[in-house]
Amino acid sequence: MIPTANWSYPTAIKFGPGRIKELPDACRQAGIVRPLLVTDRGLADLPITAQALDILDAAGLGRAVFSEVDPNPNEKNLEAALVVYREGGHDGVVAFGGGSGLDLGKMVAFMAGQSRPVWDFEDIGDWWTRADPDGIAPIVAVPTTAGTGSEVGRASVITNSETHVKKIIFHPKVLPSVVIADPELTVGMPKTITAGTGMDAFAHCLEAYCSPHYHPMSQGIALEGLRLVNTYLPRAYADGTDLEARAHMMSAAAMGAVAFQKGLGAIHALSHPVGAVFNTHHGTTNAVVMPAVLRFNRPAIEERLSAAAAYLGVGNSFDAFYERALALNVELGIPAGLSKLGVDADRLDELTAMALEDPSTGGNPITMTAENTKALFVEAM
Repeated sequence: MIPTANWSYPTAIKFGPGRIKELPDACRQAGIVRPLLVTDRGLADLPITAQALDILDAAGLGRAVFSEVDPNPNEKNLEAALVVYREGGHDGVVAFGGGSGLDLGKMVAFMAGQSRPVWDFEDIGDWWTRADPDGIAPIVAVPTTAGTGSEVGRASVITNSETHVKKIIFHPKVLPSVVIADPELTVGMPKTITAGTGMDAFAHCLEAYCSPHYHPMSQGIALEGLRLVNTYLPRAYADGTDLEARAHMMSAAAMGAVAFQKGLGAIHALSHPVGAVFNTHHGTTNAVVMPAVLRFNRPAIEERLSAAAAYLGVGNSFDAFYERALALNVELGIPAGLSKLGVDADRLDELTAMALEDPSTGGNPITMTAENTKALFVEAM
């Protein structure tokens, strides 16, 4: 049975097949009458994007679009989008796509009325309070992949094009007002993107579940998210038209992003610099480093992952969970090692330094040091 529902946690979510038709209503609900649809280059010319623009246009909301978004969006993409937004007299954003389109779209809305540079709002302490909340435009998010969960997040990841460092920009009002989660939009995803984004959701749930911080609501959401990915990602990968599997993967993606309020860890600490320097796919990179990180964290998470293995129905031990994670990577065609992604071993010292500066290190169950982090990179190669 394919689920259909209306949710208001963590924000208003219109979930189910065909819900893209409600995009004009979602814009009106958010108070948007002149939306700018922000997406990435890969989606710009696809039928699902044309469909969304046709729906907006038919409702008298225009068909303005910005699509000059890199796979790892940066401040140059943001500046170009803001020019289009301001010159077009827009009053809100439809963030449309995978992580890159969603993240940049949210930042366009956030920065639309700000006078300070985007880096002044990095997720450090109370830096978010520097923003003028009245200068943040409303956002409607429409995910077209099932992994990042950015549609239910209060932050975006933007890469500094000069330093190649990924920065997390946070503000509570970056959370979209309305989400259209239509699994039909994900049916055309290629297998590699289905695998990479799906394992991104798995990594979000896994690291949130293993984080030592206290947040029992996120803990429960993460555990069920792991189960959904384990059950439905292989089905979505094997048959892209399996709408039930696609729907449950959209749920798992949103659950992972909600859950990681509890924290992320070494998987993301390693993958963020790799993605920034070598422009690798984020979710795929997470999956590549996952086995090494699981082994690294085993002393601190063995009991917890034994319970997770039992809940997933794959056994009742850490080894059972670990073997299942390995099997998922194999089944989904994930490359075996960072070297297969083009990572240069000569740059591991640089990557190690960047990883230790990443905020995800604070949620890892075992303290990360220069020595053990470089050893982890070496193992992940």
